[in-house]
Amino acid sequence: MHGFPSAMKKLVKELTKLPTIGEKSAVRLAYHLINNDRKLAHTLSEAMIKAANEVSLCKTCFFFTEVDECDICRSTNRDNSVICVVEKPMDLIAIERTGEYKGLYHVLHGLWAPLRGLGPESMRLKELAERARSKEIKEVILATSATVEGDATSLYVARMLSELGIKTSRLAQGIPKGGELEYADEVTLSRAFSGRNEISL
Repeated sequence: MHGFPSAMKKLVKELTKLPTIGEKSAVRLAYHLINNDRKLAHTLSEAMIKAANEVSLCKTCFFFTEVDECDICRSTNRDNSVICVVEKPMDLIAIERTGEYKGLYHVLHGLWAPLRGLGPESMRLKELAERARSKEIKEVILATSATVEGDATSLYVARMLSELGIKTSRLAQGIPKGGELEYADEVTLSRAFSGRNEISL
């Protein structure tokens, strides 16, 4: 980045902190914002500041919201007897796109990954157990990715819920081994939901 003004270098440096954005991509984005579309640069910065200040996590399921509870948790058209457990908000969005699932969600914001120093305490498991104790909950669907960490997390959660007498199931193996849930297409996810398997421990 020799010859770039300091403000441009700062912009490129900050852009590289975003997922999948390397230095070359950051330079291209910065060039577009400064050289071609300064209006976009201003509206983008305003939108990011607004989101950072106003978007928080739902107190019930930990999805994104601007109020105490997200639209899904507040909806009267959802099946309150089923909770689908996902790793991250993007997985929830992928499932919603299918139109197949009409229940509630619980976002863990992580997976059990001992090799990376992440244990059960790094997830929202205490809150999940509290929700599962509700008399309304009849089934918990584990929709973690088909990875080693996703498998380990599902097994851990299933054991925890079995002690509470809650039926647990896992998405059918339509998702490629090692695949992230958020990248699965709608048809694959729909089939995985309809063909989900009950976990017996």
